[in-house]
Amino acid sequence: MANPRKLKMGMVGGGRDAFIGAVHRTAACLDGDVEFVAGALSSTPGKAIASGKDLGLDDARNYTTYETMIDGESKLPEGERVDFVSIVTPNHMHFPVARAMLNAGINVVCDKPLVHTVAEANELIELSKKCDAVFAVTYNYSGYPMVKQARHVARSGQLGEIRKIIVEYNQGWLAERLEKTGQKQADWRTDPARSGIGGAIGDIGSHAEQLAAYITGLRMESLCADLTTFVPERQLDDDANLLLRFEGGAKGLLCASQVCVGKENDLRIRVWGTKGGLEWHQEEPNSLSFTPLGEPEQTFRRGNNNLCEEAKKNTRIPPGHPEAFIEAFANVYNAACSAMRDGAGFDSGDKYDYPDLCAGAQGVRFIEKTVENSQSEIKWTKL
Repeated sequence: MANPRKLKMGMVGGGRDAFIGAVHRTAACLDGDVEFVAGALSSTPGKAIASGKDLGLDDARNYTTYETMIDGESKLPEGERVDFVSIVTPNHMHFPVARAMLNAGINVVCDKPLVHTVAEANELIELSKKCDAVFAVTYNYSGYPMVKQARHVARSGQLGEIRKIIVEYNQGWLAERLEKTGQKQADWRTDPARSGIGGAIGDIGSHAEQLAAYITGLRMESLCADLTTFVPERQLDDDANLLLRFEGGAKGLLCASQVCVGKENDLRIRVWGTKGGLEWHQEEPNSLSFTPLGEPEQTFRRGNNNLCEEAKKNTRIPPGHPEAFIEAFANVYNAACSAMRDGAGFDSGDKYDYPDLCAGAQGVRFIEKTVENSQSEIKWTKL
């Protein structure tokens, strides 16, 4: 049987000096079934063209804007035009680019958080339904094999009835006013016009929220939030502490901070139920701790045979060889691309195991409600 053709990938954003764009391109093409063929890689036309030349794009598909990309690609024969576009711009551009791509009938992979407002998220959902497009949101931590193993343990009943969830994401890179130095990432991530209403809660707190939901399958019902801006003159929160209530009675804590000096990307989750507990650390991603009630602690290791099928399927190399960040992104892309190949369309995330538009919209709702609660005197806000 002949191998299926490679899916053709376009990108908006991610040009020179961009960190995450290179990660997305590498991840999407990691397994050889996607090719990067088109881009509008910067909001500055000259930089966009130069970035495309750096990456070897054909001049005819090296675009200055996403609008000209849509126009140019739509004129190509079916099978030659892009199958999907990856959006890796600052947050404020996610919505207009995604909306334009959906209106053009192009599948989308978008970085998180999805958009600035729930109203924008709902509009994208309606558009995606209308054109039946695949729309993935790159909550990449759900792509780690041991996160998939944690999901299997939690959702197969091995923890029993879940009682408590603690998830935290600690960074220290914004402990000082780095944005004042002109550092690119700090500059836009601390700017409400480009980042949105949430600082740390939007940037990394949204990852923590999605990780808890992905592993446990529990819906967050309400939250009590305390957002703080510790660094003087900063416009957005740089520290977040939340109490959470989940369906079924489980309780939780969520912490997201970018002022924890010395911490890099310290994302970790602990879940306890009536029959056991589990613990996973992103900086040591190839291990998962599982403690059944009344039994010694067990450690699952990536690449071994005692794992669930999803953990095995999302593993590329033998045990003992570290596998991590880019591979997790690649797993998200692979799942979304499988949905595209099958013509699965809207709302296929659960079936193909990728974070879809509904997961992205839930993240936006979480950010909005967290900021709303923190700015009010109300103790609990329902989601």
